Amino acid sequence: MPYKPPYTISSKMLDFVSRIMKQIGQLSISNTLDQRPTLRRENQIHSIYSSLAIENNALSLAQVTDVINGKLVAGPKRDIIEVKNAIKVYEDILKINPFEIDDLLKYHGMMMASLIDDAGQFRLGQEGVFDGNRVILVAPPAQRVPILIDQLYDYLKHSDEHILIKSCVFHYEFEFIHPFSDGNGRMGRLIQTCLLASEESIFAYMPIESIIKERQQDYYQAIAQSNQDGNSDRFIEFMLDAILESVSRTFQTTSHAGGQTVQVKKLIQVMSDNNPYTANELMRLLGLKSLASFKKNYLDPARATGLIKMTIPEKPNSRNQRYIKANLNRK
Repeated sequence: MPYKPPYTISSKMLDFVSRIMKQIGQLSISNTLDQRPTLRRENQIHSIYSSLAIENNALSLAQVTDVINGKLVAGPKRDIIEVKNAIKVYEDILKINPFEIDDLLKYHGMMMASLIDDAGQFRLGQEGVFDGNRVILVAPPAQRVPILIDQLYDYLKHSDEHILIKSCVFHYEFEFIHPFSDGNGRMGRLIQTCLLASEESIFAYMPIESIIKERQQDYYQAIAQSNQDGNSDRFIEFMLDAILESVSRTFQTTSHAGGQTVQVKKLIQVMSDNNPYTANELMRLLGLKSLASFKKNYLDPARATGLIKMTIPEKPNSRNQRYIKANLNRK
């Protein structure tokens, strides 16, 4: 019998799968992302920024964008290398075969080049997952890593489970095995995206990592709970919810994308999710000096399309007013 990790499909999981695939179908039919390469690139930049930020990369979204665009950035050398490595990997996202261990090792080597000595190789020492000083899990002994990875990839290749479920199982089991000395989190998230994209290429441009970053404590809690339960059920539900949120936001954003000007796109790009900004802070991020021009060409059009909200809408001229990216939650 092929190896099957411990988990049980629930009606809640199946509901998530149904809702995700319904919206993916609508996005695929409209060809919205295919027709908007800029939006695809923005989503990919958000994915890279968020996945690295989860691993304590200190660069801001604007700095990550500048590094990707070849601009000089003042920041920690290691953080800049991480971004440069990640963009090389994400540029190949539709070329990566997520069902082959050789590709896992190849792209780990690219992701961690110049960062660790054993990039592209399984670890030889003991590792674990930590949230600050809190231990999330202690990984299996190093000598068991090749066997456990072989079993996990056997499951990927032979299970007829829906790819959404299978990708979540892989993500959890991969983090549990923790096959590398470093880079396990970013590789687990990357390979899950590649698994999804193997079924529907549109998943390659879904910033799922952004939702995980927003819910980082819940992410670690879902891992810890699954460890305690001895199965990945809790983690599967968490990840399916995160995927649905990402797909829903992309669906909502693309419905406004046709009316976005270059200025509005720039404004949205420099803003982090759930972070309130003053008008002056946004102008500094954009390199603008004229408040009148900023409001006319950037802020007001973004508010008109519902992409930016005021924190105190009942007092639009309040000196405490802040602006935040709209939370495009599913209904």
